[in-house]
Amino acid sequence: MNVVLETNRLLLRELHPDDAENFYILNLNPNVIKYTGNTAFKNIEEARIFLENYQDYKRNGYGRWAVIKKETNKFIGWCGLKFDEIKRETDIGFRFFEEEWHKGYATESAMACVEHGFEKLHLKRIIGRAMKENMASIKVLEKIGLEYIEDTDFDGKEAVLYKIEHNKF
Repeated sequence: MNVVLETNRLLLRELHPDDAENFYILNLNPNVIKYTGNTAFKNIEEARIFLENYQDYKRNGYGRWAVIKKETNKFIGWCGLKFDEIKRETDIGFRFFEEEWHKGYATESAMACVEHGFEKLHLKRIIGRAMKENMASIKVLEKIGLEYIEDTDFDGKEAVLYKIEHNKF
């Protein structure tokens, strides 16, 4: 297991094709993907193919990471940084099984990712986007220190853009 980050309760490691079933099940829940612009995978094999072709670690040195609960060694979602090659910026993102919501895992893992981004990856700025209706994600962005920049469009929906800069961290 290629552990990238560790917090008090969580391990963050690179995603692997063996995560396909969890990845598939995670995206099956309409509540989980409601504010993402994503659709569910058709089946586990489609999720496996996505993971087999996930190139962010090789291309950028970072990406979205599987979040594992230390206590149970269970995959509970993902969190991580994603570099947008067109906009030339890195965003923080997270997605968890609904039964794991409201336990602080998104905040705990996202904070670790932001720290890692600044301290180890030497990023200058990290952004966060959320649909305006997604108050839970907005609260996480604010808890980890991101500041509101502006309203924006996200897949045709009203959204907000947040940022944190290295010198503010």
